[in-house]
Amino acid sequence: MESCRKTSVAVTPVTVSTPTEDSGYSLSGHSPPLSQLSPTSVLAPPPRHPVVLSPCAACKILRRRCIEKCILAPYFPPTDPHKFTIAHRVFGASNISKLLKELPEFRRADAVSSMVYEANARLRDPIYGCAGTICQLQKQISELQAELAKAQAEMFNLQCRYSNILTLIRMQKEHLSPIPQHQLYENLTFIDDNATLASLDRLWT
Repeated sequence: MESCRKTSVAVTPVTVSTPTEDSGYSLSGHSPPLSQLSPTSVLAPPPRHPVVLSPCAACKILRRRCIEKCILAPYFPPTDPHKFTIAHRVFGASNISKLLKELPEFRRADAVSSMVYEANARLRDPIYGCAGTICQLQKQISELQAELAKAQAEMFNLQCRYSNILTLIRMQKEHLSPIPQHQLYENLTFIDDNATLASLDRLWT
């Protein structure tokens, strides 16, 4: 029989360090206490998420990528797609962009408002558009001017009648020539002293 050799294996003990209060780590999260953290690590803001910009209403309707310096983005926000839809139906996106590029930046907002207003008028009245609205407003102005002239004529007639009435009253007072008030008062209250004494003597006798 073959002899079996016994092999001895040396086992080195492994020491596992458990977190204690002396080690400076907490038992639950293995994070250092706030006293051992640097001020920069405490006050450091959380990492920001990348901001995802939604395309403007024009690029969204046209189904194209909205670039950072899109000329239509400041005037056609994604919250109001109806605004661009109306202007696009009448003028077209290329004409709107071309017109805005030809204008200075401080006039572009007014130009967009004018285009949207004109597009609304054109959709309401395809034949006359804004011209029909202007004609209607001019008609209203003419009617109001006629009413104003009529009211001024009536007021002038009333003033003439009032002045005529005052003239008639003045003429009647002059023809009647009433006794002055102070003269009438003197006639009524004047008493002759001699006549009064004589009448009193007769009464006593």
